[in-house]
Amino acid sequence: MADYDKTNAMRIMENAGFTANPRPFPTAFIVDSGIGAADALGMPYHLVFKTLVTVGRSGGRYVFVIPVDKDLNMRYAAELTGEKSMAMLPMNLLVTATGYVHGGCSPLGMKKKYPTYIDATALQLSKILVSAGRRGLMMEVSPEALGVAAAAKFEFLTTEFRQGALDA
Repeated sequence: MADYDKTNAMRIMENAGFTANPRPFPTAFIVDSGIGAADALGMPYHLVFKTLVTVGRSGGRYVFVIPVDKDLNMRYAAELTGEKSMAMLPMNLLVTATGYVHGGCSPLGMKKKYPTYIDATALQLSKILVSAGRRGLMMEVSPEALGVAAAAKFEFLTTEFRQGALDA
C-alpha cells in the first residue's frame, strides 16, 4: 500500500515504531458487522476485534476493543471506568465524537483521545486485526503494540468472561 493510501491509524502505529499490515476486504455484502468483516477476510472471529465507543452516565466517553463475536459487559465497563452506568454512544454522535463512521472505527486516530481498553484475550495472540479507520480496511497488529500506541489498558471485558467472575 502506497504511503498516501495509509490511514491515520496506520500512521500512528508506524510513527510509534510498530508494524500495521493492511488487510483490505470487500464490503459489498457486509452489513456493518465485525463478523461480516471476519468472514470476508476468512479469519477466525477470535482474531478480529471490533472497536466500541461508549458513554458513561457522567457523559465521559470510553473505547473498548473486543473480539467481534463477543459482547461488552456493560456493568463491568462502568465499574472499570468509575461510571454508575454505561451505554453505547448513539450512532448519530459517532462521527462527531471520533471522526469515524460505523463499520470503520479504529481505536487509533480519533478526533479526541478517550480512555481505551483492549480485551485481555488479545494478549494470548501474536497478531490481531482491528479497523484501520476505513470501511473495508483492517490492519494486522501485535496486541502489545496496539496497547502502547493507543495508551490502552488490557482487561477481560466480555460478558462471557465476566459473567462467571461477577456471579462468584
